[in-house]
Amino acid sequence: MNALPGRALSSDDAWETPPRALTIAGSDSAGGAGMHADIRAFLTCGVHGMTAVTAVTVQNSLGVKDFVEIPAETVAAQIEAVVTDIGVDAAKTGMLASAAIIDAVAKTCHKVGIGREGAAPFVVDPVAASMHGDPLLHVDALNALRDLLFPMATLVTPNLDEVRLLTGVEVSTRAQLADAARAVHALGPQWTLIKSGHLTEDPECVDLLYDGTEFYELPGARYDTPHTHGGGDTMASAITAALARGAPMLEAVRFGKRFVQRAVAHSYPLGAGVGPVSAFWRISTTPV
Repeated sequence: MNALPGRALSSDDAWETPPRALTIAGSDSAGGAGMHADIRAFLTCGVHGMTAVTAVTVQNSLGVKDFVEIPAETVAAQIEAVVTDIGVDAAKTGMLASAAIIDAVAKTCHKVGIGREGAAPFVVDPVAASMHGDPLLHVDALNALRDLLFPMATLVTPNLDEVRLLTGVEVSTRAQLADAARAVHALGPQWTLIKSGHLTEDPECVDLLYDGTEFYELPGARYDTPHTHGGGDTMASAITAALARGAPMLEAVRFGKRFVQRAVAHSYPLGAGVGPVSAFWRISTTPV
């Protein structure tokens, strides 16, 4: 089992409050992605997970059938309620659904100290495209992501379809990842992680981390499995957990990369469609 970056666990940790992480994301009624994937990753990384629910989806392994947005003021109230009482060591976003919700999230996170100018690192996973590359957000919501959330993000983690929607940059080869990283970084985040899982012709899965000056390649195996539901959520939440534990960014991202590789390797079929990646590899499956 890979060691966790940041604060080491001790035999007394059961009696202490663990690091705290917040996910601001939508639900997945099939349990494979969204806030459900985030909470699983937080738990298996030794972090207490909290939620601000942005949308309730109606979905199964075959896809999203419908969703209902949570009112923006309720999303903001959830964030403020948990942070002002419990505190937060790192936070992440997932599906934000609308420009109104994005605006409320940005204002509230700034108010409670989440973001690159605050005490808690902020990972923005811009859930803007489906696994088939179709847009999930209206133009005004894409603009709000770029204008409001990216400049306050400690890290943004787009896949290649999201890079295309947000910047217009098309990536079809590994050599073009640097262009994508520069284009996304120009929108204001402190760090940018470009995920290359969609370069299916590349025998490796090489992600690229960029801080505005240096590029860091993160190579990994490419697994022959259709069951990758929740992979992006899982990687972002594992990074968030490592940041909550006090890891520096490069160490946290390397940990998130290792975590999601193992999760994809242990993915499983579920229903008639696409199954989820699995965090079960970090826990024993032997009955007590």
